[in-house]
Amino acid sequence: MSMWLLLRRWVLTQFGQLSGRNLLLSSVMYAAISWFLLSLAGEHALTHSLTDFIYYLFVTASTVGYGDMSPTTDLGKWVVALFVIPGGLGLFAIGVSRIASLLIHYWKGGLMGKRSLKVNKHILVLGWNEQRTLSLINMLLHEEKGRRDIVLCVRPEMENPLPGKIEFVRVISFTDHAGMARAGVADADCIIIDNPEDDVTLSASLYCANQNPEAHLLAYFNDEALSDLLKQHCPNAECIPSVSVEMLAKAAVDPGSSELHHELLSTNKGMTQYSVNFPSDKTETTVAPLFSLFKKQHDAILIALDAGKGVELNPPLDRAVTANTKLFYIADERVDSFEWHKLGDQDV
Repeated sequence: MSMWLLLRRWVLTQFGQLSGRNLLLSSVMYAAISWFLLSLAGEHALTHSLTDFIYYLFVTASTVGYGDMSPTTDLGKWVVALFVIPGGLGLFAIGVSRIASLLIHYWKGGLMGKRSLKVNKHILVLGWNEQRTLSLINMLLHEEKGRRDIVLCVRPEMENPLPGKIEFVRVISFTDHAGMARAGVADADCIIIDNPEDDVTLSASLYCANQNPEAHLLAYFNDEALSDLLKQHCPNAECIPSVSVEMLAKAAVDPGSSELHHELLSTNKGMTQYSVNFPSDKTETTVAPLFSLFKKQHDAILIALDAGKGVELNPPLDRAVTANTKLFYIADERVDSFEWHKLGDQDV
């Protein structure tokens, strides 16, 4: 077998797969051969400085061709025409395609939920219920604009339904340690679990509570018995039962109730229910001045409070309100900053 065929077979074997190592080795060999041939041709202006030489190769290979540096000898021109330009164009095209391929792979990995996320204090949504999940995420996006990131974690084979708006992770199961770590379960501030199957919701809730006991855990169940079971193991979990039957009965007795409840829960339409904590640096007060403050200063209505013993709806005006009590109110939009300093000026 001729030396040429052996060399050709070796080149195809070593560089046919176009790995990063082979591409780097090819570039080094191309630069070394180019420098040797140009030096042999007497092109000292192109080879005397390493910076000038590398600059010339890049400009030539990328077809920019500024013209500030070029061969001056006849042999040098032949070297450039037959080796430097063809070889440089080939390596440049391969390098650009490799970088583009890596970028596409990275982007596709994020779209398919295969990338590890670098998030903290985020809202983690576990489960996919198609339109219901999309509605949930859109409401969260409206509420959390500029605040917490939203991460959707699913099991089905699917792409990110809202690329550019939310982060996305796909896992084998919601108890898979490696997959859930990619979604940042241990660093989440709030975890919402909503699956078509209640047993999946229960197992995911128990796993998340173990991995991140400090997170605000919300779980939606169709079977209320499972809510009681979860509360036994995770007292701090907030279970959301299905209220469709109760809503039907209420609307039958009091027509319009379903529309009222829908508006109170919707962040995109009409008045909505929000909450705020009474500042820890404020002295104890009562509901009366707070009710007046909410209505007069912010056009909001105080409807309930929670001092740590459960939610108390429609509290009496003389009900004491202490530091860090959670106050629930109805308003057109969330109030970013309450004027607590005007509390003493309200008429009781």
